[in-house]
Amino acid sequence: MRAEPRVAFFPDSYLEVNGVAHTSRHLAAYARREGRRLICVHAGAETRGEVDGSVEWLALRRSRVGFRLDADLRFDLFFWRHAGRVLRAVREFDPDVIHLTGPSDVGLLGAWVAWKLHRPIVLSWHTNLHEYAERRLTEWIAWLSPTLGARVGQWGGAVTWRALVQFYRLGRVLLATHGELVRLLAEECQRPTFLMRRGVDTDLFSPEKRERRVPEAGGQPAPLILGYVGRLTPEKNVRQLAEIERELLRRGGSDYRFVIVGTGSEESWLRERMRRAEFRGVLRGEELARAYAGMDLFLFPSQTDTFGNVVLEAQASGVPAVVTSGGGPRSIIVPGETGLVADSVEEFCDAIESLRDDSDRRVAMSQAARQLALPKTWEGIFQEVNRAYALCAGAAPVDSAESSQP
Repeated sequence: MRAEPRVAFFPDSYLEVNGVAHTSRHLAAYARREGRRLICVHAGAETRGEVDGSVEWLALRRSRVGFRLDADLRFDLFFWRHAGRVLRAVREFDPDVIHLTGPSDVGLLGAWVAWKLHRPIVLSWHTNLHEYAERRLTEWIAWLSPTLGARVGQWGGAVTWRALVQFYRLGRVLLATHGELVRLLAEECQRPTFLMRRGVDTDLFSPEKRERRVPEAGGQPAPLILGYVGRLTPEKNVRQLAEIERELLRRGGSDYRFVIVGTGSEESWLRERMRRAEFRGVLRGEELARAYAGMDLFLFPSQTDTFGNVVLEAQASGVPAVVTSGGGPRSIIVPGETGLVADSVEEFCDAIESLRDDSDRRVAMSQAARQLALPKTWEGIFQEVNRAYALCAGAAPVDSAESSQP
């Protein structure tokens, strides 16, 4: 067995704008920096191969036959036309482990390649697809009957969950983004399950990028910039942002402004209803870093995210976050120190007003948020992933103190 397993990586997303793609690009970059052998098979605008150091990429063009999963993500029903080329490339690469991130067109092809080559699979859970299915089905049917929509949504979510459990049982080792999900997958799938958090670039995302004046401790509160970064889609629960604005105005608040970064199917709905919001579209790099640093509070109403990269990026930028109690974002913050937890519109508004009226506390939380993010490096995250690879390949034992297992 090789000292460092060679990995064939089949990410659901790679070039798109979402958490899976963000993590996948960092994983490939880490492998290249460390000289680890990896082949990354992903969807792209054209079919082509590329090699850079120890890492190979095989991009595969999607056809027009399929259905949309998100604004920039599709499921290609003809993706299997690439099967022969992928099998040849992966066989030549000779991996010890095949890593899949979910049951996408890319992931299903990767599972078939693993079966053909008799290679063990590492499966990482990044997206609560069952919750997405429930919310979208509910929305699609609700115009006909809200009650029927809720029932169909619940049924769809339950069916999707059962299918996901069966798919993840293909893995010899599983990875998940927060502790509760680690325990759930270990119990449901009966597989060793490791924690795979996400990192953040604390040089890019930094309070130093702030162009607005930070209120001094004890000074008069300045108008608050309430920020959101992410897809504007139903599963992100972004309509709650409009409800929060309406409730703040009802309470007599006038010293607020919303900055919303991202696009999606809910953008037009939000634009029609929000009176104090600036929509900046998709931002990247320095522009995105400056947008974060210019916020006073970061609002993240999603209850379906398994992690929430944007919450970590906000904290690295020195911005306290207000998140819901559901999903992974709750595990990123330290309630009362780097952010607050709220579920209802009223609770979000109470949290906003409490920090508006206490600038000393807000400054302290800003500093604590930055300190919390500083050690969250991608290198540390992927060192743990490499240990899961070694276990999957049979090169390392399971350490029960560091993984959840049946």
